[in-house]
Amino acid sequence: MIKDKFKNIKLLYVEDDDSLRQNSLPYFLRLFDKVYEASNVNEAVQIISKVKPLIVICDILLGSSSGLDMIRSIRRKNKDTQFIVLSAYTKKEYLLDAIDLGLVKYLSKPIKHETIFPLLLQCKNNFNLDSCEEKYLSETCVYNINTSELKNKNNIIKLTKNEKDFLHLLCERDSNIVTYEEIQNEIWYSSIMSDDAIRSLVRNLRRKLPKDCIQNISKTGYKVELL
Repeated sequence: MIKDKFKNIKLLYVEDDDSLRQNSLPYFLRLFDKVYEASNVNEAVQIISKVKPLIVICDILLGSSSGLDMIRSIRRKNKDTQFIVLSAYTKKEYLLDAIDLGLVKYLSKPIKHETIFPLLLQCKNNFNLDSCEEKYLSETCVYNINTSELKNKNNIIKLTKNEKDFLHLLCERDSNIVTYEEIQNEIWYSSIMSDDAIRSLVRNLRRKLPKDCIQNISKTGYKVELL
């Protein structure tokens, strides 16, 4: 399946033209499991901060703001995010900025499969997703961020999709709190998260993890303590 090429990769699409954004989203959803959208710089910055997408496809002009200025700000803290910039313009100063910011590509609109698909593959290859990123929950229990695989004493522990998504979110935060709002957006994004649903998810996942691994932070969310 074509989605296997981009397994576990998050993509953010930033476009202030609502019609154009909605028309383009189905294409990205055919390729990626996790696709986020933003219509302005503030939304984009919040999403990048929370979910850390590997690939960001961004319009160069976002209302009164500049997509390049946003990228420049993010680049000060994050060198790994892969940016593809789209524009209806090809002004020389924009092209020079694109080079300075280390963008994967500066493309003219509209989005075309034959031009953007090879770039998406390039983004994946630029970032070594095969490198091992293991999060130790105990001396014998380890979760691999890249493969979404949980092992205890080298035995693979089977997880449901929601359990994988939840554990992935917890481990990505590296002992920091994941709020209820973030859990809702990441796991129950297309429906409402009930109290019973989150309690059931946590209870079932706890049975597969070391004792007291998942901590409940009252009225806030959950966290795991990593070694």
